[in-house]
Amino acid sequence: MAVSVIEPAAMVMFDVVRASHPEDLDGRLRVTERVAKSDRVYTYQLQSRALWSARFEKPIFTLATRAAGSILASYADSSFATDVSVDGDEGDLFCFTTMLLGHMTLVQTGNSTAAMDGRGLAWRPGPRSRLLISDDNARTNVFFKVGDVEAALEHMLDERLGQPLEFETNLDWSSGLAASLKRQLDFVMEEFQRHDGVASNPVALASLTDLLISLVLRGAPHNYVDQLDGGASGVVPAYIRRAEDFIRANGAEPIRISHIAAAAGCSVRTLEHVFKHFRGDTPLGALHSIRLELARDDLIDSASGASVTTVARRYGFTNTARFATAFRRRFGETPSEAARRSSRSSR
Repeated sequence: MAVSVIEPAAMVMFDVVRASHPEDLDGRLRVTERVAKSDRVYTYQLQSRALWSARFEKPIFTLATRAAGSILASYADSSFATDVSVDGDEGDLFCFTTMLLGHMTLVQTGNSTAAMDGRGLAWRPGPRSRLLISDDNARTNVFFKVGDVEAALEHMLDERLGQPLEFETNLDWSSGLAASLKRQLDFVMEEFQRHDGVASNPVALASLTDLLISLVLRGAPHNYVDQLDGGASGVVPAYIRRAEDFIRANGAEPIRISHIAAAAGCSVRTLEHVFKHFRGDTPLGALHSIRLELARDDLIDSASGASVTTVARRYGFTNTARFATAFRRRFGETPSEAARRSSRSSR
């Protein structure tokens, strides 16, 4: 009997196929990846020939899938070692696999990568892909469109990709952002089991997708990771540069975080994530900080002649005392001292 790590009652929101006989593992289990409308075909065959003609009272294999937005989530469990081959068109999905029970080996282009407890897979299903699955096995897969992930990477780099994005197949879930990515992938599987979860809320799903793709690009090794991390040049994601440029150009205008995210070209959730990771701050904190810089520039500009109160209100600081406190904490002098210093230097 198949090992069901996720209980059947939890998969009511999924399309579920169960097989009780080995011959059911072929035609009935063609996987149509609706999120990408592909022609890819997965063929399952028990590795032990002695089992090919056996009959079982209960399912020996379960496959459950649910697509929402640009994410496809799947769960599979199997009682016996299985050989899975993938045929059809070139894969246009990236798959991130987490093992819940047992182990699995991915074979692609002559290379083998093992997945087990603590180690997952990042791979692109396509022709000549093969999976060797152990007895008593359970796993989850979360798929993302290749186009969406590559587009996000181009936004981060602020340039077109010179070659296709390729992930290293082996994922170590034990530390760093890879561990964060795994927790979010686990969260996706939990939410997709709920009828009223994130998968059913397009707004929340879009934000979650942005966060996941950002974590995928930061937490899973790939051929652009050095460039993304900045290497010797210290490059930060284009999201941040565009956001900060927008704030500086519009610091004296009413700005909401959603406006900054729109100018940066990402969701609010992604904006918050990249600011925290690269700036150690929030977008709101960056807005406050840049407005202080703009206010200081106005105060030391002798041509402006504006009072401290006028400058403070220009940049949204309605309480002059709190403005002065924040200004001194940031620049080591009060707004009045900055204005007087500027006045003396202009004589």
